[in-house]
Amino acid sequence: MTAIDARTGPPRPSAHPGTTDLTTPTEQVLLAAPAENFPVASRLLPAATRDHLNALYVFGRLVDDIGDEAPGDRLALLDELAADLELIWSGGEPKLPVHRRLAHTVRACDLPAEPFRRLVQANRQDQIVTRYDTYEDLVQYCTLSADPIGRMVLGVFGLATPARIALSDRICTALQLAEHFQDVAEDLAAGRIYVPLEDLEAFGVTEADLAAPVASPAVRHLMAFEVARARTLLDQGAPLVNLVGGRLRLAMAGFVGGGRAALDAIRRADYDMLGGAPKAPKPRMAAFAAAAWARSLVPGQAAAARAAGTAVTASSATAPSTTAPGAAAAGGTGSSGPVPSGTIPTTTPGGGAAVASAVPAPAPAGSDVDVPEGAR
Repeated sequence: MTAIDARTGPPRPSAHPGTTDLTTPTEQVLLAAPAENFPVASRLLPAATRDHLNALYVFGRLVDDIGDEAPGDRLALLDELAADLELIWSGGEPKLPVHRRLAHTVRACDLPAEPFRRLVQANRQDQIVTRYDTYEDLVQYCTLSADPIGRMVLGVFGLATPARIALSDRICTALQLAEHFQDVAEDLAAGRIYVPLEDLEAFGVTEADLAAPVASPAVRHLMAFEVARARTLLDQGAPLVNLVGGRLRLAMAGFVGGGRAALDAIRRADYDMLGGAPKAPKPRMAAFAAAAWARSLVPGQAAAARAAGTAVTASSATAPSTTAPGAAAAGGTGSSGPVPSGTIPTTTPGGGAAVASAVPAPAPAGSDVDVPEGAR
């Protein structure tokens, strides 16, 4: 399950009949676009740009539907798709309808092959990997399943600079993590767990606990920790909104706001996702997006964003921090003692050295807060 499926609102209906067939016409794949959480290609954009974004969408949608829903040998189907995909860059003419449309976009925008290959590899990995031992392992998966989407979009707009890419990767990974944390019950029913096993152990959570109808206190503390970590990543990437302009800035603010709304929905559900994925109401999504866009208009934000992009680029080669929750709670002694009541230890991922901090414990059921401004 890749970032194409990242949920911030109501769930996407099942694939339209035939969308797991390699020969599916692009128009049929595109029928799923209205059900996605964000407009695939806003009408505010020029027609040529909408066409390019639609081409990216139908490729990602088809690859993901094959990886998640196709009957038969999914690995064989993905291999066949990958071989045809390579023809775009080798000078040949692909046979699959989705790739023939994609070829025009790739050549018009001079897009590299790597992000497309990564999406295929992510779906291959989904066929054979059902658990992730560490947070590093999970983030590495996100570099295949999520980060390519942002890189493709930046490429279409001619904005794929190292600083923007680094910030985009943070946003895309955070959105993918948000989707995983919303869908714990659904993923477990499909035989997959996208919460790091090291975190389950540190918080004293078992797979049986994740299969329960209601989250235990240990599960809630675990998910509060994961949500705080994903929010940190999203905040690290948010300056990207200031490094793009025009209609793309509105779109980027929507992605950042949507991610914040998704994480906030988990918090508002008292960190209990076991009865179903918490959903962010559209007005709340819009409020978070508006806050992200308004923040980009504050004087001095562009310069701060450029500095942030440079800093994230420099830190991208550093492996994300994976300090165990128990170790952070024990003051970094390396022990795996119990988590103190009332706090959730967290670390800053992707930024080098671990930084232990405390965030509030899960809010009481039914509690509410105003939509936060800025980086919340």
